[in-house]
Order: sequence, then C-alpha cells, then structure tokens
Amino acid sequence: MGEKKKKIVKQIKVDADLCNGCRACEAVCSAFHASPRYSSNNPARSRIRVHFDPLRNLYVPVYAGPYTESECMGRDKYTIDGKEYDECLFCRASCPSRDLFKEPDSGLPLKCDMCEDDPPLEEPMCVQVCLVDALTYEEREEEVEEEEEEKREDLEVGLEALINEYGLEKIMDTVARMAVSKEE
Repeated sequence: MGEKKKKIVKQIKVDADLCNGCRACEAVCSAFHASPRYSSNNPARSRIRVHFDPLRNLYVPVYAGPYTESECMGRDKYTIDGKEYDECLFCRASCPSRDLFKEPDSGLPLKCDMCEDDPPLEEPMCVQVCLVDALTYEEREEEVEEEEEEKREDLEVGLEALINEYGLEKIMDTVARMAVSKEE
C-alpha cells in the first residue's frame, strides 16, 4: 500500500441557481487560452460552456474535465423542478459521442487547467469575471495515496486523440512534413 501524501485540490464550484447566462466566462476563457493570449474570442474553444434551457430559463455552467476514450454506458436522466435533463448536459468529459470540449480545428480534447499561468493567477479567469458568484474557486488540502504512475501528460492525451481520429501513419507523415518545413 502506498504512502499518504497531501495534495492541493483546486475546484470551481458551480451554483446554477445564480447563473444569469451572460456567458462572460466562455468569452474570457477562450480569449485567455488564445494564442497569442487575448488575440481572439471563440467560445467553441472555451473550456467552460453555459447550457441553457429556454423553457425554464435555467443556465448551467459546466467546465471541461478529463478526456475519455469511450462514451459512458448510461444515459441517465435528471429531474430538476419537474423538467427532465439528459446526463450529457452535466458531464464534464470530452468523449467521442459529442463535439463539446474539443478544439474545433484539430478535434483535440480541451480540459480546464484552472488558467494556470506564470505568475499564478489568484483565481481562474471565469471565476474572476462572474459578477453573480455562480462560479466560485476553492482550494483544499486532501490526503491521497501516492500514485505509482505519473499522470498522463496533456500532449500524450492529445496525440492519442489525433491518432484515433486520423491514424498513426497520417500523424507521423504530418509531423515529418512539418519538421522539414521548419528546417527550411
């Protein structure tokens, strides 16, 4: 059994009752993650999405979680104020069954990185711009089992997604072609 160690857990808490649907969180997230930073605004590249139910005037902000190679087994339904919702509405994963939380040009999965920067931000950008406090940031210390394996790097997850989409040979050919053009 592994040793226990302390880990800082970062979390964005969502209060859908407070969300007014302004979508400022989507705009600032896509701008913060643009290259170069703040050079464009494309909510399709945002790592947070605000889902809207017009009949109930309900807004549900959901931020991107980990990539998963397969879609979930269940299609559970949730009832909120008498209205039924599909579980995909609340799911944070990037999966093969939907385009949500995928980079629109490359299809690479997007994941919330809590706007990590150097120097570190006090709070993620979406939390900073949420004027109604529907999004709040929390850090807490937890005891966890020390992991034997290193966490998969985002680059590895992204490459695996591209390989699954286009095949290893096409990806290798593209990388080789890009390397030659960089040398010239």
